[in-house]
Amino acid sequence: MRMDFTKMHGLGNDFIVLDSRKKEIKNAPKLLKRLSDRRFGIGFDQALILRSSKKADFRMDIYNSDGGRVEMCGNGVRCLASYIWKRGLSKKKTLDIETLAGIIRPSRDGKLVKVDMGVPELEGRLIPTVREGRIIDLPLAVNDTAFKITCVSMGNPHCVIFVDDVDSFPVGKYGPLIEVNKFFPKRTNVEFIEVINSKRIKMRVWERGAGETLACGTGATAAAVVSNLKGFTGDKVSVLLKGGILKIELSKDGHAYMTGPAEEVFTGAFNI
Repeated sequence: MRMDFTKMHGLGNDFIVLDSRKKEIKNAPKLLKRLSDRRFGIGFDQALILRSSKKADFRMDIYNSDGGRVEMCGNGVRCLASYIWKRGLSKKKTLDIETLAGIIRPSRDGKLVKVDMGVPELEGRLIPTVREGRIIDLPLAVNDTAFKITCVSMGNPHCVIFVDDVDSFPVGKYGPLIEVNKFFPKRTNVEFIEVINSKRIKMRVWERGAGETLACGTGATAAAVVSNLKGFTGDKVSVLLKGGILKIELSKDGHAYMTGPAEEVFTGAFNI
């Protein structure tokens, strides 16, 4: 069976988009893990599956490159919204997209896409971690280093760590160890942050199930939330990632908003 796909990216965090509203994808985890290989497959960080929804305009199922399904992807929802608008599947300026993290609402913002990322969750058990209450500057020993971690959920779990020089920090060494640490029952994304000033932070991210990526929308939002919580930044901050810049705004109603690009690279097809 032939399956069409569209390759997209948000600041280098890359995806394939598959329209599964009328064509079911069997054995999705195994198939998508194979297709994610950058030498023997298409290559991508995550796969975005467009599906019909009974309680929103559309549903987005998200799979990491390791075949695991995850709750939410900020760069991914921007790309899916752009895919929908470009193909005339909806004329609405703001879409309701069902995800495992709830209803996410991307809106057109000129050539960019602005996403209501919802209200950050700071309760440890709900992130989830093994500890109750807020996790702020909690010491976590990882091999030869003790990190101060602050945790937040943006529909998926994040562990934020501040470092002096993020460019030289060994993300590939510590990211995978923190991801699978027993403190996080469902594993975690890990953000390493360098504060530049009150309006700009620099970030590298180790994504759960995907490794280090060039950008992460939920991670950038989590980083902005924690930077603000600790008094390092204000309500509006630019997050500098390897793939570009995301703008994060924390509103008075508690919601976080992320604005950034969504680019289509090419289309193709494969046989299942």
